[in-house]
Amino acid sequence: MKGLPTGSRLLRPALVLALAAWTLLPLFVLVVVSFSGGWRFPSLLGADPGLNAWSTLREGSGRLLPALYTSLGLGVGTGALAALTGLPLGRALSDLRGGWRLLGAACAFLPVAAPPLALAVGLQFTFLRAGLGGSVLGVTLAHLIPALGYTSLFFLGVFSVFDRGIETEARRLGARSWQILARITMPLLRRPLAEAFVLGFLVSWAQVPLTLLVGQGRVRPLTVEVLSWVEAGQDPLAAAGAALLVLPPLLLMGAAAFAFRRAEVVAP
Repeated sequence: MKGLPTGSRLLRPALVLALAAWTLLPLFVLVVVSFSGGWRFPSLLGADPGLNAWSTLREGSGRLLPALYTSLGLGVGTGALAALTGLPLGRALSDLRGGWRLLGAACAFLPVAAPPLALAVGLQFTFLRAGLGGSVLGVTLAHLIPALGYTSLFFLGVFSVFDRGIETEARRLGARSWQILARITMPLLRRPLAEAFVLGFLVSWAQVPLTLLVGQGRVRPLTVEVLSWVEAGQDPLAAAGAALLVLPPLLLMGAAAFAFRRAEVVAP
């Protein structure tokens, strides 16, 4: 930053601090409300600040733990399926040329760009006719549709720069297709696969309309429970549950970043 005017040197840190404040402010409000006894403007800490909401969550673990396990199961299942199916789809898209690639990318982007409520209403009719409404499998498959859009586009970018010369050389040396896949392609794509899993997990973790409409109120992850507490006016309890919603994605991304930093990087 040597040689820059003083105003320019100060502008960048100020923008970073403003972005951090903008991002962290809602989380700060969550924590404050979760420790309040009921937030009433303009009181910052509420009428009776304490651990009442967190104690209620712990004592009411009959609803909390099943909801948390359901959210984790949906996230892990969606992330794994999205990574494993997005890889061949992304590779197939990268093999296309010209208008066909644009058309394929547009089809993959459609469930990403479509409003979640519109997507959920359409899927509700389809899944009800297929007998999948109100089931964990149905909700997982519903979450997979937008997640697969993300991971397909992600792997399209990966395979656009992937050096396939190693696969070609292995094929010339007599390696079979499954040997190339198991011993060359998949090891080279360990990091993109892990990143795609995290991406699919995050897409599933944040889904509300798809879960409500396809799950029909019978599949109740933590997001649905938090929404029910909000509708019931239990602000401290809802804030505590929402704070819990933030933790698994942060832990997952932190663990992935730590693993990537420690592991030997074999980038395509």
